[in-house]
Amino acid sequence: MTPGRLLAALRLAWSPATGSLWRPEEPARGRCDVTALVVQEWLGGEILKTPLPEGRHFHNRVDRARLDLTAGQFAAPIAYRDLPSSCAESLAATRPGQVETLRARLRTAAHGAGGGHDAMHGGIRR
Repeated sequence: MTPGRLLAALRLAWSPATGSLWRPEEPARGRCDVTALVVQEWLGGEILKTPLPEGRHFHNRVDRARLDLTAGQFAAPIAYRDLPSSCAESLAATRPGQVETLRARLRTAAHGAGGGHDAMHGGIRR
């Protein structure tokens, strides 16, 4: 699965059940924590964070490149700090059920887009 195909599937998978700030016109809003977790499961790499006025923003590094599939929620470019984070820290920023819901919706969306994912990595549980 390429990052572009994963983003297309995430746009279908994000919903009010994957985060309370979701809006149809801005589906990535408030999704950085759960998205960073599933990106790591699907593509590997690391979870990073950058402090912003709104709070911590989680994103990923995959194959030595920054990957932020929720950057579209911001009106201005982010001044990334790329600080090390972890699954535990990102998971702590979520509500119960959000990660599992996003995983399930993402599997459905990815299969519909022809980009199936047979085995989940990491096994993050809440």
